[in-house]
Amino acid sequence: MTNFACNCKFIQITDMLIAIEGLDGSGKTTQVEMAREYLSTLGKLRYEHFPRFDAPVFGRMLSMFLRGEFGSIDKVHPMLVALLFAEDRRSASPQIRQWLDDGDIVLLDRYVYSNIAFQGAKTRTAEECDRLAGWILDTEYAEFGIPRPDINLFLDVPLDFIDGRLKERRCAGDREYLHGKADIHESDMRFQARVREVYLKQCSADPHFIRIDCSGPDGGMLPAGTIFEKIKEHIDNALQGHRLP
Repeated sequence: MTNFACNCKFIQITDMLIAIEGLDGSGKTTQVEMAREYLSTLGKLRYEHFPRFDAPVFGRMLSMFLRGEFGSIDKVHPMLVALLFAEDRRSASPQIRQWLDDGDIVLLDRYVYSNIAFQGAKTRTAEECDRLAGWILDTEYAEFGIPRPDINLFLDVPLDFIDGRLKERRCAGDREYLHGKADIHESDMRFQARVREVYLKQCSADPHFIRIDCSGPDGGMLPAGTIFEKIKEHIDNALQGHRLP
């Protein structure tokens, strides 16, 4: 187990919502696990991963979509897919809000910006992408009223690293929701590059959506511990001004 020093002088933190975003194969799972370990030392921690493949109705439909059972990546309108992901979060939001009301820290592996990035990457023009992004933000936060994160982080990882990881994944075939099939979002690195472009555009548009540069001086991937120190710095900065019990 890794020990992380806290800059918060052992003050217990309450009701904070943190979301971590990243491309497929970005090493996000490793960083989320490190964040879980660290945040659990600061208060009662709750965790959720989106999409929730085990959730009734929408989880099953999203699994079918990602297995390609509704058609290839360009056959289903991105707004319809975005709505499925949004409905998954809407059905989870009462529980998330209850955790926050109870004073818990909530860590999310992907949230609204993943919807914007992955569906926006399927649009044909920048204007269409912007319209879809606005519609997703309005639908999820205004219409559905899901909780807004206190911290939104995007792990910006070298695309060569992503390519290698996704090739390993496609060979492994060990993720239950795929039933041995390939994930259609992971089948094309050109698509992953477009997803990254949308993520970066959203980071530029929203000062509260923070890009974490995971590239080293040589253009390769930084060590996991070095990346997490960057994540931890942003978390600690936000915690300093957060409401305490």
